[in-house]
This record gives sequence, structure tokens and C-alpha cells, in this order.
Amino acid sequence: MGLPSPDLDDRRFQQFVDDAKRHVQQHNPEWTDHNVSDPGVTLIEAVAHLADQLVYRLNRVPDKNYLAFLNLLGVKLFAPAAARADVIFWLSAPQPDTVTLPADTEVATLRTETDEALIFATERDLLIPPGTLEYVARETQNGSGVIDLTPQVRSGRDVPVFGNPPQAGDALLFGLSAAVPGCAVMLTLESTVDGVGVDPRQPPLRWQAWTPNGWQDCELEEDGTGGLNRAGNVVLHVPATHAPSRFGDRDAGWLRCLVVAPFPDQPFFTTSPTVRAADAFTIGGTVSAVHAQVVHNELLGEATGTPGQRVRVAGVPVLADDPPLLLEVAQDAGWRPWQVVDDFSESGPDDRHVTLEPATGEISFGPAVREPDGSLRQYGAVPLRGGMIRAARYRAGGGRAGNVSRGTLQVLRSSIPFVARVENREAARGGVNGETVDEASVRAPITLRAQDRAVTVRDYEELARRAAPETARITCVGMSATDHGENAVRILVVPQAVTDRGGRLRFEQLVPGDLLLDKITRYLDQRRPLGTRLAVGPPFYQGVSVKATLHSYRAAQVGQVRARALDALYDFLDPMTGGPDRTGWPFGRPLRSGDLFAALQRLPGVELVDEVLLHPSDPLTRRRGDATDVLTLSSSSLFFSFEHDVDVIGPS
Repeated sequence: MGLPSPDLDDRRFQQFVDDAKRHVQQHNPEWTDHNVSDPGVTLIEAVAHLADQLVYRLNRVPDKNYLAFLNLLGVKLFAPAAARADVIFWLSAPQPDTVTLPADTEVATLRTETDEALIFATERDLLIPPGTLEYVARETQNGSGVIDLTPQVRSGRDVPVFGNPPQAGDALLFGLSAAVPGCAVMLTLESTVDGVGVDPRQPPLRWQAWTPNGWQDCELEEDGTGGLNRAGNVVLHVPATHAPSRFGDRDAGWLRCLVVAPFPDQPFFTTSPTVRAADAFTIGGTVSAVHAQVVHNELLGEATGTPGQRVRVAGVPVLADDPPLLLEVAQDAGWRPWQVVDDFSESGPDDRHVTLEPATGEISFGPAVREPDGSLRQYGAVPLRGGMIRAARYRAGGGRAGNVSRGTLQVLRSSIPFVARVENREAARGGVNGETVDEASVRAPITLRAQDRAVTVRDYEELARRAAPETARITCVGMSATDHGENAVRILVVPQAVTDRGGRLRFEQLVPGDLLLDKITRYLDQRRPLGTRLAVGPPFYQGVSVKATLHSYRAAQVGQVRARALDALYDFLDPMTGGPDRTGWPFGRPLRSGDLFAALQRLPGVELVDEVLLHPSDPLTRRRGDATDVLTLSSSSLFFSFEHDVDVIGPS
């Protein structure tokens, strides 16, 4: 079986003849005989035959030559992007000394019969200090300031932790012996069970840590106290910016439990809970890991002493780090570093420069180019003959396969003392496969037209995708001149998100991280016209809850029909893969109950869709609005499935 032939020009013989006859009619109307017996038509067919042969040969051009043509135009294939995930290392027991996990510590997914293990490497050193409890204090809104409760708690007395009665803004403070940035902290509290009036499943409390930018929320892993209602443990994930500070007259790494105003119909404290004993210690730490393997000191061969030498690394593709590769050449009884550059246009004969092709791993030393006067000009230095070439460090990996769901990175490949287990609390995202030739051929005309400058809406979108190909969706909208002035542009970014088990997205997964937004902002800021105001951020997500009533056929199982209906609702409203065209819900497109009638009616086992009601919802407050038949969106908004309820009625 032969390889498929590319179609650089898909016209054939008859199309050339027909095009020529149309031109004859337009430019030579006196030529009226277009039959095959006419000598002029014979000439047209002869030329069309030659053109058909040329197109046939052109379509035989292999991808390698096509890539070479694109490179001459300055268009290079995008290398794969690597997925990243925050990984937490849980300690086997609290340690008296700081536990250090060095950078490049490797974790992986479980290997199965069909899938190889995916390896992730940490991007920086992780320090897990002991972080013992030193102080306990109370801060109330009655003007008494910060009150030290440490002596009473250490003596085992029941101490109220909030004001009497508690108010929004009251706080219970915990002072640790040191700041614990990026660590998991366990607070052990003992108290009497008081009827304080709150719902233990949803108490009006917020756990926070002090940072240089003020109090910042902690992620609550576990609350065994039911909102300080009983003895138990509280496990917090402390922000990476946690820093020591002074409260009252005490210096410590401070955490606090803050009382917040309740939502409507949410129970509130009637009396203050009490604490008679408290303790704290760190039990883990979180660090970012990237889908890649780290390679050290890989020998690539021996220098030939000639310009333009090329060598390859074994691990591909090479991640686009800064720098992507540390290259060294043995010289004068030592290793001399060489710098990776984009091209040799600014390289002199003494500059130790090389270029790197991330997709293939090919490293090129500087060439010698003959000048018009016949002399040779050397671009970049040439390594001495006989010197060994090695890649001191680089990272290889990337691709869409690295977008694993949360809880799948469970294997610790590096041996680290005192670490019991490892897991990723959120799904890995950002992994993108390398660009194909077909994709590059579509992008090339846009790139050449934009010339690396952002002028039109399409230019902004294309450049933003070039800056961050790991994003799921990017769109550019204008901003109100009344609020932002003239020449204001807004870029809406939807990050990649991996559905959890059950095929559901969580609201937090659709909020792009600060690093991604900064990356796009910096790239566009260098290419926007002078005077244009730029804003890069997420779209507004309008939560929607659907209440549907269906009737099933006699042979259908009610449970299966309900499951299919729920899956259909979540899929149809998915901001990345939903919508009528399955390419993501369109920005600003309203949702009508009739859209969902059609999506539910074609499901197997559904006889009749009786009723579909839409409820606007807030994912943060978990509140639903009144039922309606139509939900509208602004041009910068998308829908997000909050909670759906499907009632299936079987045959009587």
C-alpha cells in the first residue's frame, strides 16, 4: 500500500481546460467555437496536459521538503508541550527535622497491561519543615484585639475561640514555629461538643494563611471537627507564599480559622465553640511536576572540527525550558558550556552557539557561509577536533498523553526517606501534541499575514495560541469604550481540563492559572500596537442547572436512561467540547430549553421528553435561580454545568 499523496494543488486536467475556456469567454468574446475540433481548444488542452503533469509532480513533494519550504519562510513546527500537575508528597509520620525532596524527583502513573507508565519530574526543591504549634490566639470584632490563649489551651481548660456571640470576622489563630509554604498541615483539636447551631457539613468558616499579600485561603483537605464542633483533625494545604509575620507580640507562621457571614438559609453559630487542647505538625508538601524525564550527562559523540556539525540527543522531544538544553564540549581538560540560540544571524566566529530542533533533538553547530567576494564567514564557533560533546542536562517528554486525571500519579520512582505516598490533587493539564505538517500549512498563511504583529482580532487570537498552545480555547473580544477607553482588547482563555472519574468538570479546572495568563500577556504585550490596552483573563462562567423529566420505553432500564441523560447534558454544555458543533459552547450563544429537548430526545431508550427547566446557578454560593426557558450570555461568557436533575418515568 502506497503512502497518501499530498495535494498542494488539487486541480486536474479538465479543470484547467474549463478555467481556460471561461477566461476566453471573458477576454475574447469573438472566439465562439469552443469545440474540441477547434485548433485553439487543442492548444488549450495541450497546455492543460502539461500543467496537469506539473501539478502531479508538485504533489509528490515529500513532507521533508515541505517543511524545508516552511522553514525558509520562518515557519517552524510547534514542538509538543508538556503537562504539569501539582503533586503532594505525604510523610509517613511527622518528622523532627526538615525533609528535603530535590528537584527532578520522579513520580509516575501505574503501569498496566496496555499502557506504559507516564513519568513526571518535580521542577524545584521541596522543603517540608516540622512546623510545630507555638501559639494559639483569638481575634474578635468587639475591639479587644488579639488575645493570647496559649496558657489556657496548654493547661487543658475549655477556652471560647470566638466572641460571645460569634460574629463574622472573628478568628482563631494558630502560630507555627516556622512558615510552611506549600505544605500540608494537620491541626489536632480537642473540644467539648456544644450545640453551636452550625451545619457540620458546611460551617461558615474559612481557613487562611498569612502571606506578604495578606490573608490567603487554604485548601481544606479534611475537617474532622465538623466546624469546631467536636474533637478531630483538620488538614490544610497551605499556599506557597506563606510567610512569617507578627500578631500581637508574637512572631510565627500564622494560620487562622475565620468566621464568615452565612449564606441565606445557612445556619450560624449561636454560641462560640471551645478548645481545650491543640497541636499542629506538617504531614506533606506540594510541588509542581512536569511530564518529562530528566537526562544528565548524555554523551553525543566526538567533535569533528568542521563547521555545521550535527548531533542528536536520544530523548525527544526536548522541552522548551530556558535554556532547553545545557550543552558542554570537552576542551582544555574541562567542560566548556555552549549556548542554545534561535539562529546564527547574530553569532560571531568566537561565539559558542548552537541551535536545537526540539521535535527531533538535532543540535547544529555554526556553519561557514561563502560571501560574494569568495571568502568564508563563520557563524558561531567550531569545537576543536576530538573533543567530546555531551548534553549536561535536558528534559524530554510532552504530549497530550500527559493530561492525566487527578489521583493517577501514585508511584514514587525516586527513593525518598520518610515519604509514604504521593498523589496529584488536580488533573494534569497543558499537554499538547506536536504540530503536524497539515496544521502548519493552515497556520503559515496566517503567520505570514500577521508578520508577528497584533492588529486584527484574528491576529491576537493566533499570537495568543502561539504563545500558549496548551490552552483549550482562546478568543478575542473588544471591551467597552466607556469602561476601558478606546483601543482596548480582551483575550479570553479557557485552559485544558481533564474530566474526573464520572466525566464531570469542576469549576476550578476552568480557571486558568496565573503563570499561563502571564505567559500570554508578556507575549502579546511585545506585539500589540502602541496605545492598545490589553487584558488577558478567563471568561465569565454562567452556571446552569437543568431539571428534566423523561419517559422511557418499556424495554429500557430507568437507571441507564437517567445516566445517559445526565451524560448528554454535561456533554452538550461542556465549554470545551460541547455545543451544537461539538467544538465547545459558542461564546455568547443563549441556551434554550428546546436545545436540550433535541439533545435528550435522540437518546436510546427515551420515548418522550416531558419537561426541561433551566435554572441560573452560582457555582461559588451553590445557589439556584428561578426556572426559565432561556438563559442569555454576554459575548465574553460561557455556560458551566452546575448540577443537573433528571427524573425518568417508566411505562405504567
